Amino acid sequence: MTKTPKGRALGSALRQARQDRDLTVRAFAAQLGRDPGVLSRWETGERTPKPEHVAQILTSLGVNGEQYEEIIQLTYGANDPNWVATTLPAQRQQLAAFIEFEQNATKILEAAPLLIPGLLQTSDYTRALMTEARIPAGELATRVAVRIGRREVITRNRPARFTALVGEAALRQIIGSRELVAAQLRHLLETARRPNVDLRVFRFDSGWHPALEGPFHLIETDDATVVHLEMRNSALFLHRDSDVRAYRQAAERALDTAMNPVESVKLIRFIADSMEDGNER
Repeated sequence: MTKTPKGRALGSALRQARQDRDLTVRAFAAQLGRDPGVLSRWETGERTPKPEHVAQILTSLGVNGEQYEEIIQLTYGANDPNWVATTLPAQRQQLAAFIEFEQNATKILEAAPLLIPGLLQTSDYTRALMTEARIPAGELATRVAVRIGRREVITRNRPARFTALVGEAALRQIIGSRELVAAQLRHLLETARRPNVDLRVFRFDSGWHPALEGPFHLIETDDATVVHLEMRNSALFLHRDSDVRAYRQAAERALDTAMNPVESVKLIRFIADSMEDGNER
């Protein structure tokens, strides 16, 4: 059975709960009276345990309350190819799964027509964006730290190959202040020098392209490719081959429409200079 995003998330949650108790797979399997290989496959998402098996695992580990309920909810629809998250607990679970996919990625493509891609944001840009979006003050520092921490996937040894398709609107949209955005654009120029980063810009006059229909992530790992879509009150993972193929085709069309990396860097530098001069054009 092919691993699904939700099945992986369930397995990851079970693995984390076990590791939090400092138990090895073999020791915990003996405690449960189960085959270690079965438990391992559940934790990797290769097989999906039944709700009663998950309940047994969580009870044995002493997991209860909100954490218990959230993990149990992951068992329902875990084998479905598409994972829709519409509640806050489900969105938290999906964000954790998204970050895990991202950190294990070999290739990431992000189409971002209106905002700077998360992996390329400065902390000041992220903070201003979240402040203007009215993220609760008590959550702000943690959310900024999580987003900035995600950048490690493109800066570490053996980084993921990252293709960013950015709309000209994202470069010109004032978030916080012109000075802040100018600094963000300078950061883009620095990041674009990395050999694993391919930064492309859609000009306003580029005509129609698939990214105008909305932002999306296409994430490839060694054993899977998934699409992630984020809306205001929900998020969606697509895993089915036909859905992934449709977004691969959209990405190819978008790449054909965007400027090449050299032209893109020139435009970003021009906009940054204009903002710093106070004479935006």
